[in-house]
Amino acid sequence: MVMKKVDLRSDTVTKPTQTMRAAMADAEVDDDVLGKDPTAARLELEMAKIMGKEAALFTPSGTMANLISVLTHCQIRGSEVILGDYSHIHIYENGGISTIGGVHPRTVKNTDDGTMDIDLIEAAIRDPRFEICYPTTRLICLENSHAHSGGRCLTAGYTDKVGELAKKYGLKLHIDGARIFNASVALGVPVKRLVQAADSVTACLSKGLGAPAGTMIAGSKAFIHKARILRKTLGGGMRQVGVLCAAALIAVDENVDKLESDHKKAKILAEGLNKIKGLHVDLASVETNIVFFDVLEDSCITKDDLLKSLEAYGVYAMSEGP
Repeated sequence: MVMKKVDLRSDTVTKPTQTMRAAMADAEVDDDVLGKDPTAARLELEMAKIMGKEAALFTPSGTMANLISVLTHCQIRGSEVILGDYSHIHIYENGGISTIGGVHPRTVKNTDDGTMDIDLIEAAIRDPRFEICYPTTRLICLENSHAHSGGRCLTAGYTDKVGELAKKYGLKLHIDGARIFNASVALGVPVKRLVQAADSVTACLSKGLGAPAGTMIAGSKAFIHKARILRKTLGGGMRQVGVLCAAALIAVDENVDKLESDHKKAKILAEGLNKIKGLHVDLASVETNIVFFDVLEDSCITKDDLLKSLEAYGVYAMSEGP
């Protein structure tokens, strides 16, 4: 008997639809490194419009997109970026901003809702009068929605305040918007409004939107020009990339509205899990499509045994990273 598989590990396991596959097969392509792929150009134009920026750039992954963005803002080695201690850039991207870019991370504690206290951000900005010893603060990074906090959403009002702080000190603001469409749907606020204060923003196409690969960067024309060069330096120039961009265009057109259903199902799952003895879910943290639950110490089953038991029934979950 073939058992139906229910895969709850992550929104990274989504698969392209038949419509996407058909669009990929029929995609009009050319050399994107030379700036000539028409499908890539169409996607970049559409995403720049959605995010309210002058230009956009397709990149292979979210990790590369964030790395390109940080390094484009911090072109002098030894620059410092202020970011959350539980941000994806800081924890889950192999320390690339440091190992590849020579950029120093200065962390500020993420609160339970994924924000950082604005007073603490301001206190973390280096005093340029002591630049003989300090690295130079050049960038602040936010993450929306905030994955490690359970997919919590940062409001436009909060982001505006961080943007005002950045401008006050002559800094740039980057938003890791891997799940920015989830935040937009959950808050009922257009993406362009959520990222209005940002100098650059990324948006993943291959998570909840279901495209096979790719993350967009958006910003000013001058910023994207520099980012395009750095993408080539990092090996991200992929020539006939319109094959992937064709699927992404379908994803953006057809799947954004479906995220609301994902969020509702996540809340139903969270409420159900919370009724099971030995498990606990912080229901207030479930705002989008991520559900974290704890296996309590007095539970009759361990985390590993629970995962094995679920898998035996065709249900796939995963333990949270460190």
